[in-house]
Amino acid sequence: MMSISSTQADEYRENAMMSTTIYSPDESGVRKRERSGPSFLDSIVGRRGGLRAILAQVEAVAPTNATILITGETGTGKEVIARAIHELSPRRNRNLVKVNCAAMPAGLLESELFGHERGAFTGAFNSHLGRFALADRGTLFLDEIGDMPLELQPKILRVLQEREFEPVGSTRTTKVDVRIVAATNRDLRQMLRNCEFREDLYYRLNIFPISLPPLRERKRDIPELVRYFVRQFATSMDKIIATIPEETMGACLLHSWPGNIRELQNYVARGVILSNDGVFEPAELENFEPALTEISNPTLEDKVRQEILAACQRANWKLGGPRGAAARLGLKRTTLFYKMKRLGIALPSDDSVD
Repeated sequence: MMSISSTQADEYRENAMMSTTIYSPDESGVRKRERSGPSFLDSIVGRRGGLRAILAQVEAVAPTNATILITGETGTGKEVIARAIHELSPRRNRNLVKVNCAAMPAGLLESELFGHERGAFTGAFNSHLGRFALADRGTLFLDEIGDMPLELQPKILRVLQEREFEPVGSTRTTKVDVRIVAATNRDLRQMLRNCEFREDLYYRLNIFPISLPPLRERKRDIPELVRYFVRQFATSMDKIIATIPEETMGACLLHSWPGNIRELQNYVARGVILSNDGVFEPAELENFEPALTEISNPTLEDKVRQEILAACQRANWKLGGPRGAAARLGLKRTTLFYKMKRLGIALPSDDSVD
């Protein structure tokens, strides 16, 4: 069995390759969890509604050694949940090692995961310690597991089952004690049907599934997230932003955010760059698409459409101003415009939005 010295681990940790990221327990910004102190979950922004139940699952599973599969659309915060699981686990004083399975070709990914011996292949001038070895007694986060090449999946399955592997070019078996947290934005069940993902590996990974909802299903979290990102970016850009207009927040609530939290974060960053005089004034939302969850009852939809049409007709199709349709309905002008777009109400061809 190959032993790993702390000196070797430190050396390879300092020379981590490409898209591999290592979070050490002392990394800046990572809070150590004390038994009598606050939980790492307290640092997660946007914990209302459905996410509250998910964080309760995280708290329940984190102290165990169960393998976890996190699913969700791109930008929903899968890596944040993985870090929370590690920080709340008995392994929190060891490394959390992240590997993006979609960022490397199969040959390089195998070497990164399992390491290689000197001379194992062309260009292997030195031995290399793999990510499984660096994560020994800690946690390995396999991000984008759905993009892992089929030929490499049996080796991952073996580590999950036997807790052992051989580095590339070696016949020596290395034993490891690693907790696996995997994540994907792909439909692994459909991939099973298409023979694009191994069924046995799927069931070994899916011991404790956690499914993250998209941001469009977490509307109650959006104001808190907007305020948090505004403060964060204003501080980093040395700006003072004291006000977020109600109209701007309303537009954020109406947008469907197909890119989820990552899209919202980028939108706020652009807005902070453009804002002056202490007011958050972002640019128009790109490809604005109102969420479809606002009006779901057909009867209610008809009623709302009739009320808007009546108000527009009384205001002679003038939307803004003290006597406009928006004021008559008690709405912001932009809110009314988005509701009209959602309901398919078009302005008469002779007029334009005032």
